[in-house]
Amino acid sequence: MKPARPVTLEGHGVRLEPLAAAHSDALEAAAADGKLWELWFTSVPDPGQARAYIATALAGLEAGHMLPFAVRELSRGEIVGSTRYHDIVAPAERVEIGWTWYAKRWQKSHVNSACKLLLLQHAFDALGCKVVGLRTDNFNFASQRAIAALGAKKDGVIRHHWPRRDGTVRDTVMYSILAAEWPDVKRHLERRLKRA
Repeated sequence: MKPARPVTLEGHGVRLEPLAAAHSDALEAAAADGKLWELWFTSVPDPGQARAYIATALAGLEAGHMLPFAVRELSRGEIVGSTRYHDIVAPAERVEIGWTWYAKRWQKSHVNSACKLLLLQHAFDALGCKVVGLRTDNFNFASQRAIAALGAKKDGVIRHHWPRRDGTVRDTVMYSILAAEWPDVKRHLERRLKRA
């Protein structure tokens, strides 16, 4: 697996830009659309916390286990959310896609399918991953439906796995896509984007 280095990915109406401190105000505005920080099972920054959110992501980049992006929707030219590779394990040729959120008005649009297609394509075709994982909170039912709709397979549930922002501990639902499954997943996402 090649090293996961900052890169700009663009296509299907979105651009994934390497996350930077300059994205702070735009991320605050995106999170305010729907008051996404009120969803106790997500990782959206609270008001005034976008700089700290970005700093944590960039520390993960520096440590080599994260590659964070800001998501720009190109028809409007605005930042509409964030996503990243995380838990990068080069010896296992594995990355996970997560920490994903979008402004409310862009949810259930082309944005998520486009972002996932770009991230999966980069992981499998450029980095040489053998598997891409996705995970979500057991109470984030919308995320579970969206991950399954990508074509990812449910691996199972890790009980009492990860602390939430409110101090409770979540069960984590784990999914994955293997390199051998990628051609079918890619075809599915491309067809979905054509319909959108």
